[in-house]
Amino acid sequence: MQTVGKKLALMGNEAIAYGALEAGTSVVTGYPGTPSSEVLETIFYLIKRYNVKIPYAEWSINERVAFEVGLGAALAGARSLVTMKAPGANVASDPMFSAAYCGTNAGLLVLVADDPGPHTTQTEQDSRWYGDLMKLPVIEPSSPQEAHDFTIRGMELSEEIGLPIILRTTTRVNHAVGDVEVGEFKTMEYEFSFKYEPSRFVRAFMPWNRGRHKWVLEKLSEVEDKAKDLNQWIGTGEKGVITAGAAYNYVMEVIKERGVEDEYSVLKLGLIHPPPRNLLKEFLSSVKEVTVVEEIDPYLEEKVKFLAHEWRLNVEVRGKQEGILREVGELDPGSVKRALFEREAIEVEEISLPRRPPPMCPGCPHIGSFYSILRGIRKAGYKKDQIPIFGDIGCYALSLNPPFEAIWTEHSMGASISMAAGIKAAGFDIPSIAVIGDSTFFHAGIPGLIDAVNKGLDILVFILDNGTVAMTGHQSTPAYEISESGRRLKPISIEELVKAVGVDHVAVVDPYDLKSCTEKVAEFLKLKGVKVIIAKRECAILQSRRGIEKVYRVIPEKCTNCLVCTKLLGCPALLPVDGKITIIEEECIGCSLCAQVCPYNAIVEVRKK
Repeated sequence: MQTVGKKLALMGNEAIAYGALEAGTSVVTGYPGTPSSEVLETIFYLIKRYNVKIPYAEWSINERVAFEVGLGAALAGARSLVTMKAPGANVASDPMFSAAYCGTNAGLLVLVADDPGPHTTQTEQDSRWYGDLMKLPVIEPSSPQEAHDFTIRGMELSEEIGLPIILRTTTRVNHAVGDVEVGEFKTMEYEFSFKYEPSRFVRAFMPWNRGRHKWVLEKLSEVEDKAKDLNQWIGTGEKGVITAGAAYNYVMEVIKERGVEDEYSVLKLGLIHPPPRNLLKEFLSSVKEVTVVEEIDPYLEEKVKFLAHEWRLNVEVRGKQEGILREVGELDPGSVKRALFEREAIEVEEISLPRRPPPMCPGCPHIGSFYSILRGIRKAGYKKDQIPIFGDIGCYALSLNPPFEAIWTEHSMGASISMAAGIKAAGFDIPSIAVIGDSTFFHAGIPGLIDAVNKGLDILVFILDNGTVAMTGHQSTPAYEISESGRRLKPISIEELVKAVGVDHVAVVDPYDLKSCTEKVAEFLKLKGVKVIIAKRECAILQSRRGIEKVYRVIPEKCTNCLVCTKLLGCPALLPVDGKITIIEEECIGCSLCAQVCPYNAIVEVRKK
C-alpha cells in the first residue's frame, strides 16, 4: 500500500490509475485504445500488487457499455472511472448525453484521451466540444502529477455537483513520465442510493426532460466556484497567454528560455467547460493582448473572443484562427515560440525519406488470411480490383500496405460489415467483403451482421480471430476464460454467436492452411446470403511468448532467388542476403506460410532444441 508523500516516476496514465484508487473508486471500466490503455492495465497491476479490494475492474465490450456500467454503479452510490480514447467518446456519446439529465449519486469520471498528431487514431478529434454538447464539465491536466491530482479532484467534484465529469487528456500527458507524489489507496463504504425517481431517470415524458434540462444548466453554473483550484494564474505582465494541458508546458518553457517572465501573464485553465467566466474577465481586463495556445481546435480561443466581445474589452485575442498556430498536428516548443514572439505560424518542413510502411509481425495469421482472400477472389473468377474489401479498426489495417494492398476502407469500429452491406443494398451485383477482427466484431460488428442477415443481403464477412485485442496491447475479449483482474468469465464463441443470429453459411478456417482457406473464400463468394468465415489462429506475439518449437530454414542449393515468398507474403522474417532469401530464425515462429508458397520446396521445417 502506498504511503502519503511518496514520489514515484509514473506515466500520466499510471498516475491516473493511482489517483483513482486513492479516490476510493469502486468500479473501473473501459475499452482499450491508445493513448488510454495503460490506466486499466495499471489498475489491474496495483490490485494484485497491493491486494486492493475493489469490487469491479474489467474491460468492457465497447465504450458505450463501459460508460453505462459506470453510470449504473455511480447511481447506486459507488465512485466509478470509465476510460476510452477519443473515438470511443463517439461510441459512448448517446448515454453520456442522457446522463447529464439524470446526474449521478456518486463520483463518475470519464477519461477521454485525445491524440493530437494523430499518432494511433483514425481521427485527430478534439473531445472538448463534447462538454458543450453534453452539458458536462470538462477538466484537463497538463502533467502526470496533475493527471493524478485531477483524477482525485474530478471524482470529488463530480460527487459535489452530481454530474459526470470528462477528464480530457492528450497523448503527451497520457504517455509523459514525471515524478508524482502519491498517497494512500482508499476503500470506501457506500450505501445503496438508487431510488425510484421516474422524473429524473425516465426520458419518455417530455415535460420531465425540460425540467432536467433546467436542472443541468443550474448545476453547470455552480462549477466555476467549486473548481477554482483547478486553474492557475502565473505572472503579472501585460502580454497574456491562455493555455491548457500539454501546451502549458511549451508556453512556460519558451517564456523561461527567452527570459521574459516579467512581460507575461499566463492563465492555465484546468477547468475547460464551463469556462470560468469571472476568472477570464479579470485576466482579460489585466492584459493588453492575449495569445491562446491549445490543442487541437481553437476551442478556448473561440470562447475567449466571444467573452471579450461580450464584455467590450479592448484586448487583442489571437491564436489558431489568425494562423499563428497550426490546427493540424501537435504543438511543440518551436511552434509556440514562433507564435508568441514572431506572431507567425511555424511551417512543418517535409523531409524526403524512403517510405517504410509498418509490416505485420513475422508469422502474423493475418498474412495467411489476406493471402487467402486475394487468392480466393481470383479463384472465384474475379480480378482484385473488382471486389471491394471493407476493412476495420485493428492491426489488420496494415494490409493496405504491400504486398497485399487489400482493404479499400478503414472507417470506424464495426463499420466494415454495414458498409459492405450498403453495396448490396444499393443493388450492385458484385460480391462484397467485410474484414473485421474478433475484438472489433464484439465491440461494434454484431449489430451490422444482424441487420445484413435480417435484410437478406449477400455479403462475405471474414472475421480475423487472433484471440485478443492485439493492436492496443493484448487485452482480453469476451472469448477469454479469465480476465486481467482474475475474474472467471464465461467465454463467448464467435462461431456460436454468428450461427445464433441466423447466418446462412459459417466456416472456421486456419489461416496457416492457405489451400483450404483460399478454397473456402472462393466457395463462399459464389453463395447467396450472408457468409461468415472465421480465421482462427492465435496472435503470433502471444505464440512466441510461450516458446517456439519449430522454425523454417532456406536450403540455399534449392533457392532460385525468385522472391515469391517475400513478394506474396511480406513477412519481416524473410530477408535477402547476398542475393538469396534467408529466414531470420530468431524472428520466425514456424507458421509455414513461406514453405507453402515456395515453388521449389526450398524452405523446410527445422525443430528447435
